[in-house]
Amino acid sequence: MTTAMGAALRRIQLGNALSAFGNGFTVPYLYVYVAKVRDLGASTAGVVLAMLAVAALVVLPLTGRVIDRRGPLPVALVGTLAAAVGSLGIGLSDSEPLVIGAAAALGAGIAVIQPALATMIVWCSTTLTRSRAFATQFFLNNLGLGIGGLVGGLLVDESHASSFVRLFAIEAVMFLVLGAAVATVRLPRAPKVEDAVPGDERKSGAWRALLGDRRMVWLCVLGFVLFFACYGQFESGLAAYATEVTRIPPSSLGIALAANTAAIVVAQFVVLKLVEGRRRSRVMALVGLIWTVAWLAAGLSGLVHGAQAVATTLLISTYALFGIGESMLSPTVSPLVADLAPASLIGQYNSAFALVKQMALAVGPAVGALMVGHGMYGAYIAMLVVCAAGITVLSLWLGRMLRPWQDNPHRAVATVPAARVPAEAETVACGA
Repeated sequence: MTTAMGAALRRIQLGNALSAFGNGFTVPYLYVYVAKVRDLGASTAGVVLAMLAVAALVVLPLTGRVIDRRGPLPVALVGTLAAAVGSLGIGLSDSEPLVIGAAAALGAGIAVIQPALATMIVWCSTTLTRSRAFATQFFLNNLGLGIGGLVGGLLVDESHASSFVRLFAIEAVMFLVLGAAVATVRLPRAPKVEDAVPGDERKSGAWRALLGDRRMVWLCVLGFVLFFACYGQFESGLAAYATEVTRIPPSSLGIALAANTAAIVVAQFVVLKLVEGRRRSRVMALVGLIWTVAWLAAGLSGLVHGAQAVATTLLISTYALFGIGESMLSPTVSPLVADLAPASLIGQYNSAFALVKQMALAVGPAVGALMVGHGMYGAYIAMLVVCAAGITVLSLWLGRMLRPWQDNPHRAVATVPAARVPAEAETVACGA
């Protein structure tokens, strides 16, 4: 069984890495392509970027229920097909309605792929192996995005629209490769996990059951602050602060983003060894402290006038510290979502957390860009220092709510009730 589960996980992870590679081809160039290459204007490009988030917010509330009723595999396949159509559609669109419609398909497809793959990873892992499985997924995602971005930069030519069409076509093919990879994984019709009260969650309503779980609600609040204070600032507030206040050139900003990816790739498995066997809530609390230092470094970079090298180093350090924090979150947050979920609502919990992330990614850039755009530099940094410190407080408070095996499965698994241990240890047998 272990071999079969490992083979299934490897196929899921490989397909996911290849789709991230394809996504890396287009992410840095989407705005330029729509606004300048297709000559549709900055406003249309903004609508296209917004549509990616809006489509995700529309489909995610429904995705969890479908995953729990039909299984994650059909949802993942539909998502990969929609994403492929959307990606190719953006590459071929030469009018505003077409490119916006294609963006909606791409955003919806990517949105449903995420919780579907997360649920498949849960089904193909155990409580003790889940942290490593999600850490590997995060590592391969970032590696694929980084390599895809570098290769895409070599292929793209702003004076030739055909070069961008090629990039979007490659991305579409990679989504289809992901679909083909997960289609070869044989999953049972339902996870082999016994609920304490079988079917009660479904009868009372999936969302009602989730909102009645105070641990999950608290984790969602924590997740919103996490994503708002990090990912929600990368391409808006922090980038604007770096160029307008720290006054680093765009090339240095590219180095800072590369430092973030490099920190994740280099540190992921070193960090994994350090955090395995430790309480998840304490690890997340430490991330809050690291990000507090990161935001203080960003603020200081805007105050070091006349020492550009020092300011640039501080800002690059900010991005690198974010990467270290991200590598600590990947083996803790997603596995915790899975371990909080009743067996019949794994898809619902994964989708709800993905929805929280998407909301933070929609609100974060808007708030960051608004504050920096109006010259509220000090207030901007202060807000995010408070958010980072809040992550520590929220994490420690969550730790008080969690059961020992949820907070630290490696040390507390022996204390789990007998009915739960076989269920979580067995989880599901995934065929190769």
